Amino acid sequence: MAFGIRRADYYYIMIKVEPEEGYKLLSQFAELGVNLLAFTAIPFGPLRSQLTLFPDDALKMEDAAKKAGIAVDGPHPALLVQGDDKLGVLAEIHEKLCDANVHVFASSGVSDGRGGYGYVIYVCLEEYERAAVTQEVGK
Repeated sequence: MAFGIRRADYYYIMIKVEPEEGYKLLSQFAELGVNLLAFTAIPFGPLRSQLTLFPDDALKMEDAAKKAGIAVDGPHPALLVQGDDKLGVLAEIHEKLCDANVHVFASSGVSDGRGGYGYVIYVCLEEYERAAVTQEVGK
């Protein structure tokens, strides 16, 4: 596989900047059976962090959040790209999106160190459907 692009919902959660907060939240979701495809955490001021969680099952995430009493903001649409790591692959992906006149307003990626990578792409909601159809091009 060169690369595959799939639709992925994500949710924001705000937590206090305390050593145990991230652990407690991630443990709760794991205990409730929520599998995460991707995860990021960024500082949001001096006392809080914003977690972004990409579950493989949005309904399960929402149900788990309710059961745990955790306020989530979402779902929001994004694209998850996974594939074989090679020189220029991100440029190739962005070329496909550019050809579809899709504006990427944020992204984050990582190589797995074994020849693969994952890449999350945030696009404007009104361009999401157009961006999602690029998945056929990458295969």
